[in-house]
Amino acid sequence: MSLQPLLDAPLAVQFHVATVVPAAILGAFIFLRPKGTAIHRLLGRIWVTLMVMTSVSTFFIHELRMLYGFSPIHLLSVLTIYGCLQSVLFARRGEIRRHMRIMQSVYLGGIVIAGGFTFVPGRIIHEVAFGDGQPGLVVLFAGVFVFALLSLTVFTQRRRTS
Repeated sequence: MSLQPLLDAPLAVQFHVATVVPAAILGAFIFLRPKGTAIHRLLGRIWVTLMVMTSVSTFFIHELRMLYGFSPIHLLSVLTIYGCLQSVLFARRGEIRRHMRIMQSVYLGGIVIAGGFTFVPGRIIHEVAFGDGQPGLVVLFAGVFVFALLSLTVFTQRRRTS
């Protein structure tokens, strides 16, 4: 376990991690909290801002060059930005079910699935987590990942029963 690969990474990667980690934690927290409250709206605005900043930062990261310097992750970034904007629009229109479904999808795709790709060998987070064989950071990342999945499950189940 070593943060050195992240500290040695380009500024765009560091910025990306600095926005996505709080977005992952805040998003899971929002899913567990009551909806429609003033605090939900405030935290939601912060989360959407973090997600858009995270997504925009990917356009300055070109580690996986597949097509003109871009990869499928960049497409996911476009979908995340679009989803965030659409979801805010639906919430303002009072279309809460659509807002909820889109936000769940954005979290699942933009945090959970995209986050899973960062653990592929050769990626910086893989080096951070598995570089020297120490389990400390691996446990932290696994805990955040499991917490995010459990949060989505709890949120989905809670909505189905209400």
